[in-house]
Amino acid sequence: MTRTAEPFDAIEVIRAKRDRQTLTGPQIDWVVDAYTRGVVADEQMSALAMAILLNGMDRAEIARWTHAMIASGERMDFSGLRAASASAGPDAGPKPTADKHSTGGVGDKITLPLAPLVAVYGVAVPQLSGRGLGHTGGTLDKLEAIPGWQAELSNAALMDQLSEIGAVICAAGAGLAPADKKLYALRDVTGTVEAIELIASSIMSKKIAEGTGTLVLDVKCGSGAFMKTEPMARELARTMVDLGRDAGVNTSALLTDMDTPLGLTAGNALEVAESVEVLAGGGPADVVQLTVELARAMLAGAGVTGVDPAEALSDGRAMDVWRRMISAQGGDPDAPMATARESHVITAPESGVLTRLDAMAVGLAAWRLGAGRARKEDPVQAAAGVRMHAKPGDTVRAGQPLLTLYTDTPEQFDRAQAALEGGFEVAAEGTPAAEGFAPRPLIIDRID
Repeated sequence: MTRTAEPFDAIEVIRAKRDRQTLTGPQIDWVVDAYTRGVVADEQMSALAMAILLNGMDRAEIARWTHAMIASGERMDFSGLRAASASAGPDAGPKPTADKHSTGGVGDKITLPLAPLVAVYGVAVPQLSGRGLGHTGGTLDKLEAIPGWQAELSNAALMDQLSEIGAVICAAGAGLAPADKKLYALRDVTGTVEAIELIASSIMSKKIAEGTGTLVLDVKCGSGAFMKTEPMARELARTMVDLGRDAGVNTSALLTDMDTPLGLTAGNALEVAESVEVLAGGGPADVVQLTVELARAMLAGAGVTGVDPAEALSDGRAMDVWRRMISAQGGDPDAPMATARESHVITAPESGVLTRLDAMAVGLAAWRLGAGRARKEDPVQAAAGVRMHAKPGDTVRAGQPLLTLYTDTPEQFDRAQAALEGGFEVAAEGTPAAEGFAPRPLIIDRID
């Protein structure tokens, strides 16, 4: 059988980027498509990814690479989405859509209260989420701690739920940017995950293909984030905002702190319970703050002004949407959450001011207790995780509980405690370290 001649050769594309040349649009379109088809081999794409990591891509190259990833699969279309209420009338315009993406952190359960909160105001939230890997938790893992809840939805069911309820949190279909799925797995084993150009195109190809009108990015910065330094996080945020806007998506970003975990829990069932507290008008102040600020940005992008989303947390409207959203996907919002069979308390070593609680240390501890996975196929424990009894800036007394570890496999306690060694610091009251301590602001900057 005669093989169709290819317009380019992988080696010439690799050499071009190796020699710091700008790849042409047709070269990029071909190499992404050819890799997806299996014409470009893994070792060749590995070499190209390393050349991109070392030599970078300009804005036009990144935009074209992102477009090529999108073109490898299907695109969702919400233009036909209408409000389900009779009061909207038959001539009502399309329902606006808004989505949020976080670059991942520890205790980051913001999607759970955020999606129903934004939906209160008539904006549809198609939140296509993923699972955790390593020290960062996955939204789907958290929600699967709710008895009966199902992550997989057909496109028809997703559209129906958006029309009827206004919010969906579910798994992304395999048809969205399949090139990204293949390339991400390759980057993960070839030391090229850190390439900002490839991170940005990976995230944005899926989000643009998802078809939302407004996208707000929560780009984490700090020890528990993928981007450890503010300049790196800022560059990633700027790159993704530019990609979104170039593609016609109303995109903005918040640069947020991840030196310290979000909230007071890290783990699946633990974080669901904390999210419900937020929806009930309570919960940790930092989780409430970030949820409300992201909701404001999403609503503003969707054209909804003159409202205060904090009110929908305090008056129960967001909770009503949450209950309907969970029930629609087979979950029981009233079911008790799983509790771990074993727990272990870590106490404050001395009295003073807690000046550091390292997000990476807490995330690794939760992972080792069973809340996360090392490989995508690994199971997770619903009840495993860490509860924090104090946050930086709080005064603690020697011997008082600082952290409680939960697991069904108590043989993991030693490894979890090892992860926490050096992960927190207490400064004696009256010392310069205690008197001069000020936590870093949760929201570092906004990028439009």
